[in-house]
Amino acid sequence: MQSLVARTCVIEKGHKMISSTTVNAWLRPLLAAIGLLIGAQGALAEETEHPVVQELRKLSWVRGPSVVRIESVAQFDVPKGFVFLGKQDTSRFMELMENPPSDREYLFAPEDLSWFATFQYDPVGYVKDDEQVDASSILSSIRDSTEESNKARRARGWSTLTITGWKYPPNYDPQTKRLEWAIDGVDSNQESVVNFNTRLLGRSGVTSAMLVASPQRLDASVARFKAALENFTYNSGERYSEFKQGDRIAEYGLTALIVGGTAAAAAKSGLLKGLWKIILAGIFAVVAGVKALFSRNKKS
Repeated sequence: MQSLVARTCVIEKGHKMISSTTVNAWLRPLLAAIGLLIGAQGALAEETEHPVVQELRKLSWVRGPSVVRIESVAQFDVPKGFVFLGKQDTSRFMELMENPPSDREYLFAPEDLSWFATFQYDPVGYVKDDEQVDASSILSSIRDSTEESNKARRARGWSTLTITGWKYPPNYDPQTKRLEWAIDGVDSNQESVVNFNTRLLGRSGVTSAMLVASPQRLDASVARFKAALENFTYNSGERYSEFKQGDRIAEYGLTALIVGGTAAAAAKSGLLKGLWKIILAGIFAVVAGVKALFSRNKKS
């Protein structure tokens, strides 16, 4: 089974696979153009701004504080200073950022877009949380599957990935029913690759929450993201504690969620399509001025 992390070291643009180093160079003119369009007060001139920024303005941004729905099973209180996009607009956002879109993701981010996160619900059933998570064995399994996938990558001339360890070892909180982890890695271009994953267990399935942030700002971004996740709640009847005999039981447990059980089950429906977008996370720090997208609403 191919690991989730193994898919983060290359980016697909059209039919060509390009490394993160190439992508950074490819996007630099665009980022510079956006930066030049930011005025002294941070306002963007609509008549001269880059087409990508114009398209971003067209999205139906939900600004916090607001309450939004995740499918029909959960709600999320978007805090002040943050924004949220529904599935259709999230798909468009990913296209604008040169990321493969999915029609099942919701986007959440601070207004300056210095990082973003995606939510996606998978109705796999009730995941039992009574197993012991062995971080060492899991890491070994992920390394083995990554090395297997690297063989195919080398044959195709693609970047490879080396797993260096846990950035955050797997941790399951039985009170919040949240499982989280982050794997540290480096690709063959010596680019750092990190992703932070959270799984929120419910009665009928699991909500995947993936944070996309630059490795240099990961710790600070994780802290803000985890604080925001306190505002995520399953609806009455969908909470983990409301399990009843006869409910559907998932075919795997916590360990499989980490090594790729959920990924394997949901791959055909698009869960894996956006995993490599962690590589693009660093660009958002460069375009922090995009917060002007929301500044006008504050003044009005």
